Amino acid sequence: MSKLLWKDGAPKVSGAMDEEVPILTPFIVEGEAKSAGMIVCPGGGYHHRALHEGAPICKWLNSLGISAFLLDYRVAPSKHPAPLLDAKRAIRYVRYHAPNWNIDKDKIGILGFSAGGHLAATAGTQFDLGNQNAVDPVERESSRPNVLVLCYPVISFVENYHQGSVVNLLGEGSTEEERIVLSAEKQVKETTPPTFLWHTADDRSVPVENSLAFAKALSTHNILFELHIFQSGRHGLGLAEADSHVASWSRICSSWLRGQGFR
Repeated sequence: MSKLLWKDGAPKVSGAMDEEVPILTPFIVEGEAKSAGMIVCPGGGYHHRALHEGAPICKWLNSLGISAFLLDYRVAPSKHPAPLLDAKRAIRYVRYHAPNWNIDKDKIGILGFSAGGHLAATAGTQFDLGNQNAVDPVERESSRPNVLVLCYPVISFVENYHQGSVVNLLGEGSTEEERIVLSAEKQVKETTPPTFLWHTADDRSVPVENSLAFAKALSTHNILFELHIFQSGRHGLGLAEADSHVASWSRICSSWLRGQGFR
C-alpha cells in the first residue's frame, strides 16, 4: 500500500504540502532475516518521474533481497527544497518504520537516475541527524542514507549541467549561489556515504563529467566509492535490458551492495 509521506498523522512541515503530495510505495521482501532498504528516485529532469526507472528498479532490488521504496517526489511546478524535503522524509520514514518491515534501520540507502540521481546525491550531502525535540517521531530519525547509488546522475548545477533540471528545480534566473548549493560535487564532506556511480561516456543529455566530478570530490574526502563508465549508451537507459554491455551495471552494483552489507 502506498504511503502519503506528509499524511502520517504528523504535524504539517513547512513547505511539505505545496502543489502535490509525495507518495512512497513499498516493495517489501518477505522473509525471516532482516533486509536492507533502498529509496528509489526515478529521473525526469524534475519535470516528471520516468516510469521505467521506478517499479522495475524496485523489483530488481527485491530480487537481490533488498526491500525497495518508490518515491514519487514533487516535481515542477514545485521548486527546491520540496524534492529534498521529500527524500529526507522518505529516509526518515523507512528508518522509523523499519521494525514493521523487518528492515535493518542502519542499512537504508537511496538510489536515483538522472535528476533522481541529483536528488539522491543531494540527500547524501545535505542530510541531518534528526530533530530530537520534534513532536512527530519520524522527524527525530536521521535522514542520512547509508549508501548512495547514482545512475547517470545530474550532479553539478554550475558546470556541464542539465539546463532543464536547473530551471525546473530553481526556476528561471537562479543565482550562482543557489546553483552552487545544489551542486552536489561541491557539498561532499567526510560524512558523505559510500557511493556507487555509473554513466555512459557519450551521454548527450547529462555529460559524464557529472559523475567524474562527484567521484573526484569523494576521492578528495576519502569516501569509499566505485565508478563505472561505459563507452556508449544513450541517456535514460534504466536497467538497459536492450544493451547487454551496459546492462551489466546491475550485476556490478549487486556485487558492490553485497560488499556494503546490503545483501
